[in-house]
Amino acid sequence: MPVEFIGFITNNNASETIVRSGPVLDPPYIETVAKAHELAGFDRALLAFHSTTPDALQVAQHVLTITKQLKVMIAQRPGFTAPTLLARQLATLDQFYGGRVSLHVITGGNAIELRQDGNTLDDKDERYARTSEFLDVVRLEWTSEKPFNYSGKYYNVENGFSQVKPLQKGGIYTFVGGGSDAAVEVAGKHADTFALWGESYAQVRDVTARVRAAAARHGRPTPRFSLSVRPILADTEEKAWAKAEHILERATALQDQTGYRRPNHATDGAKRLLALADQGTRIDKRLWTEIAKLTGANSNTTALVGAPEQVAEVFADYYDLGVSHFLIRGFDPLVDAIDYGRALIPLTRKLIEARDQQRGIAAE
Repeated sequence: MPVEFIGFITNNNASETIVRSGPVLDPPYIETVAKAHELAGFDRALLAFHSTTPDALQVAQHVLTITKQLKVMIAQRPGFTAPTLLARQLATLDQFYGGRVSLHVITGGNAIELRQDGNTLDDKDERYARTSEFLDVVRLEWTSEKPFNYSGKYYNVENGFSQVKPLQKGGIYTFVGGGSDAAVEVAGKHADTFALWGESYAQVRDVTARVRAAAARHGRPTPRFSLSVRPILADTEEKAWAKAEHILERATALQDQTGYRRPNHATDGAKRLLALADQGTRIDKRLWTEIAKLTGANSNTTALVGAPEQVAEVFADYYDLGVSHFLIRGFDPLVDAIDYGRALIPLTRKLIEARDQQRGIAAE
């Protein structure tokens, strides 16, 4: 099973440890980070969605324009754009840029933020039911060779049809994230890859089993799985842990300036990370939970700490649990992306390839 590395392209130079000093939308920075990801050997990069930030679809188009091979993973939230329109927008991009587009579906667990976009559907299970209908319609736009009708609770389409189809046969590759039972059910029906945050081995076993069961209920093959984590690397393990402590100190000192503080509402995914943090600061071999605890796990905030060889070994452990995609980003986004390409990414690929060869598994 091939392994894939996914990066993260921010709209400006900011993180839990870096206070933004430039504009909210910083094109030169975006271009530099995008090219750095491509040179570092990342397969694709995530463009995030938030109710107050620049539009990920347009940022992704710019990234595709200034890169040659890097794929994009465009986050979108159902309920904001008509599914027929989004399907055609993504299919058009996919045609323009050689099949380098993927969709990351984030239903959104924070009702306060969702209301900033006029989304007043507060019940989480209802939001996921709407997401399922949304993806039904999107897939029909991508694949139907004749006009179709769709009648649902949230979407009704009469004679829907898209003349433009994705370059990718069968539709654009789709990631689905979320921590609730409703999210798992949607993933079982629609996801090509289910996206987890950086959880423990035990939590990964639990979630992947639930998603596999959901896929089976819908008569689909098991989706692949992605893990999002923040590698903290140094030449030695001792130096890596010292670096982690420095990151914690800086993130704590800058919380008011960066805005990375505990939210008023924790999503199910955040609750899982916070429950993990309650078990200790270091989980399994080298999963570090302090930033998740500090910020309320308001994003993918667990880290893997160690020398590149040690972190690669943990990635191989997750691979053995069924994870084939690793979404990694650093606390210094540009510098860390370059650093990951020097050792972590090639080491992980080599280690997983060796494990597959030992098992007699051929690369796809």
